[in-house]
Amino acid sequence: MTTAWSADNPPHIIVMLADDLGWQDVSYHGGNIATPNIDRLAQRGVQLDQFYVQSVCTPTRGALMTGRYPIRLGLQCNVVRPWAHHGLPLDEQTLPSALKENEYTTAIVGKWHLGHAKPEYLPLQRGFDSQYGHYNGGLNYFTHIRDGGHDWHRNDQPNYDKGYTTDLLGDEASRIIEEHDKENPLFLYVPFNAPHSPFQATDEHLERNKHIPEGNRRTFAAMVTSMDDAVGRIVESANQHLPRENTLIFFCSDNGGITRVGSNGELRGQKSTIYEGGVRVPAIMVWDGAIKAGSVVKEPLHITDIYPTLMRLTGSKPKQIKPLDGKDAWPTLTKSKPSPHDFVLLDLTPFRGSILMGDWKLVHNGEATAITTTAIEKETWELFNLKNDPFEKVNLYAKHPERVQRLKKKLAELAGQAAAPHMPPNRLPEDFSVPKVWGHP
Repeated sequence: MTTAWSADNPPHIIVMLADDLGWQDVSYHGGNIATPNIDRLAQRGVQLDQFYVQSVCTPTRGALMTGRYPIRLGLQCNVVRPWAHHGLPLDEQTLPSALKENEYTTAIVGKWHLGHAKPEYLPLQRGFDSQYGHYNGGLNYFTHIRDGGHDWHRNDQPNYDKGYTTDLLGDEASRIIEEHDKENPLFLYVPFNAPHSPFQATDEHLERNKHIPEGNRRTFAAMVTSMDDAVGRIVESANQHLPRENTLIFFCSDNGGITRVGSNGELRGQKSTIYEGGVRVPAIMVWDGAIKAGSVVKEPLHITDIYPTLMRLTGSKPKQIKPLDGKDAWPTLTKSKPSPHDFVLLDLTPFRGSILMGDWKLVHNGEATAITTTAIEKETWELFNLKNDPFEKVNLYAKHPERVQRLKKKLAELAGQAAAPHMPPNRLPEDFSVPKVWGHP
C-alpha cells in the first residue's frame, strides 16, 4: 500500500460519531435498516470488530476528546445534564487543541455534550476554530428546543437555521469540506444527534423504511437512514475536495443501541449497561492506500486510542502533561499486531465496574445502569470468557478465583485513581430556571 502521508504532509481527518447506534443497526452487521453509505465505508477501510466505548454519551465524548478514561475527568457517572454546572475539566488538553498546535484547522458540527454552564466549557474555548450544532442531547429535531430552551448555535452564538437537525449537520459538514483549503490539514468532528431520541423523522425517510412495522421502530430506522444519507454527503464531499490518499475517516457509535427500537444483535445488554451490547459498537477507519480495504481487526481497542493514534499520524507532540490511557493502535489497525492494551477499563463508577484483560471480562453489578446513583443492595460479580462466550451467557466467576482476584485488584487500583464523579440530578430540578437559549443564561 502507498500513501502520500508524511510528517510534513499530515492527513485530513474526519471523525463521525453516531448517537445510540446499536451493533446491528447497520446493514453490514446484518441489520434490517439499510445503511449503504456506512457499509461502503466498511468495505473501503477496516472494520473494528471489538471496539469499545462507554455506555452513554458524555463519558465516550470525554474519552475521545482527551484520550483518558472518564474516571480521570469526573465524567464516569451518566451524562452532563442541561442543568449541570460541570463539564470537561478545563485543565485537560483536548484532541482539537493538540492538533491546532500542528497547524490544523478544527471544526465541530453536531452535539457537544461536554458542558455549557460557563463560556469556558464551550467548543471554541476547547480547541475548535468553528462550531455548529447543539450542546445538549435529546433536543427536538425540528424545533431545536430542549426542555423549553433553544439549543442551536453557530460559533457558540445562538443560531436559528430552520430544518431537520441531521440534514443541517450533514450540509454544514459538507460545506466546510468544500470550502476548506486542502493545502492545510483539516480536523472535522461530526457528532450526530441521530438516532438518539426523541423519535422524530421526515416523511421521506419514514417512507423509505415502510418495510418496518409502524411506531418508534420505524421512526428510529428512518432516523438512521437520515444519518446514513448525511454520512454519504460528507464522504462524497471529501472524495471530491480532499485527496483520498491523504484523508482519514473514522466512524463509530458513542454507545450501544436501545433494544426496544434498535438492535445489538446477539450481544447482551444495551445502552447504559456494561454488557457488550452497551459498550461494543460498530466502528470503521478508512484511509485509502494506508489501510487495507475490507480488512477486519478483531483485537480489543477503545475510544481513548483515537487520540494517541492521531498524534502519531499527524506528527503532533501536544503539550499534554497528563498520561493518556489510550494507546497508539496504528500497528494493530494496519499490520495485524495484537491489541496495545494489557487491559481495557470498560466502566468504573462507585456503583458498578467492568474491566477486560485478554479474553476475560469481569463485571461488577452488571444490572446497574449509567443513571444508578445509590448503592446496590445485592452485590453481584460475573466473569466471562469473550473468546468462547461473546454473548456473556456463562458466568465463570466461581471457577477461576485466581483470575478474578487479578481483575478485581486492577479494578480496585483504578478506583483509587478516580476523580470524584459529578452526579447532577437526572430530572430537571424544580428550582432551576431554564434559559431562553442554552449556554447563554
